[in-house]
Amino acid sequence: MTETPDTPTQLFLGGAWADAADGAVMPVDDPATGEILAHVADAGPKDARLAEEAAVQAQQEWARTAPRARSEILRRAHEIVLERTDELARLMTSEMGKPLAEARGEVAYAAEFLRWFSEEAVRIDGGHGILPDGRHRMILSRRPVGPCLLITPWNFPLAMGARKIGPAIAAGCTMVLKPAPQTPLSSLALAAILKEAGLPDGVLNVVTTSRAGEVCEPLLRGGRIRKLSFTGSTAVGRLLLAQCADTVVRTSMELGGNAPFVVFDDADLDAAVDGAMVAKMRNMGEAPCTAANRFFVHRSVAQDFADRLARRMAALVVGPGTDDGVDVGPLIDAAGRAKVEDLVADAVERGARVLVGGTTPEGPGCFYPPTVLTDVAPDSRLMRTEIFGPVAAILAFDEEDEVVRRANDTPSGLVGYVFTEGLDRALRVSERLEVGMVGLNTGLVSNPAAPFGGVKQSGLGREGGRAGIEEFLEYQYVALPNR
Repeated sequence: MTETPDTPTQLFLGGAWADAADGAVMPVDDPATGEILAHVADAGPKDARLAEEAAVQAQQEWARTAPRARSEILRRAHEIVLERTDELARLMTSEMGKPLAEARGEVAYAAEFLRWFSEEAVRIDGGHGILPDGRHRMILSRRPVGPCLLITPWNFPLAMGARKIGPAIAAGCTMVLKPAPQTPLSSLALAAILKEAGLPDGVLNVVTTSRAGEVCEPLLRGGRIRKLSFTGSTAVGRLLLAQCADTVVRTSMELGGNAPFVVFDDADLDAAVDGAMVAKMRNMGEAPCTAANRFFVHRSVAQDFADRLARRMAALVVGPGTDDGVDVGPLIDAAGRAKVEDLVADAVERGARVLVGGTTPEGPGCFYPPTVLTDVAPDSRLMRTEIFGPVAAILAFDEEDEVVRRANDTPSGLVGYVFTEGLDRALRVSERLEVGMVGLNTGLVSNPAAPFGGVKQSGLGREGGRAGIEEFLEYQYVALPNR
């Protein structure tokens, strides 16, 4: 791919495309080749203030817009996204690396968020009743929280944008979107589609930047942004929470995960391996904090499970995501691959056995092979760190209490996976896991109709489902004398 007029590369401010005020640009690299795909505008503080001003100026009128009108804009955007599936998928694969088949799946996933929240826009309600003392009536109404700052990650660049933009539009909020610097093109393409679908000027503003701190901190501390929605690392989330404290900015955050994948001795091993392939290899292991990170398998079936998983992983084809037949594309960048290399090397030094993979291929691109490790020591770094790569680390266990304790021995709590044929055990273990979501005999939990989010240091609030729009709404209570 090369730069073309059809691929927006400027900032999107007040409904118009604009260069950065200081003329700065930043490169977007193809992780499969290391070549530069495009140069996009690199926003600074002045551009952030312009984006904020546009959102603030548009807020009052946008909040008064009829819910059905907001709904129809999202519905039209949903249709346009689906019509351009191949174009958007190729753009995403070029900047992020995932195979085209996965990219097409993400386009459909992103579009479904737009459709879901188009339906939620017309279902915002309130309440009416007599207070317990009988002397007053109460009227409850829902109102948009106000201008929002949305910060999205690189691993699902189209879907994460849609998952935040959709409910904000439905609720009547205006926005400043800051996408990840590695994958800005998908976000700019989505902004162009929303403009085409009829979104008024200033409702959505996009600032692409390599200077996140300079751009975001003044917005969060300035008092005019009233909501932050962030997906990213726990470390950055803590920093943003501190910045939000000054003006008590409302926050929702999807932060880091360390997902346990538990296979009991009565599990259907075929189903467990199928689930493992989804939970581990979706998005090359770079799924948004939901990737299975720690595989706990009952000792009686651990070797059988490991051998089956290794055969499946070894059969995957690694290569550029745009090539036919490729199952596993490159990791996002050289730093991401180096992290995976270091984690695997540490595990091997502590006694882990490599069943398949484990060696970085020569040549261009940020490729790393699907890897299965067994006999992993509990103190290995990859047991405490999100791997963000195609590496399955397997540990054996003996008792239910033991595996629950080990699964919960992490500050994270986004998702867990449990495979067992016993109904009582399935429900009991699911309830004991300290996570916001459980995949029970399935390796996929993400769905636009479900509330996505975690507990402990994996975040605050929920995205998707009926809960998703609640994050962008406030209550107002009016008391009336009951005469």
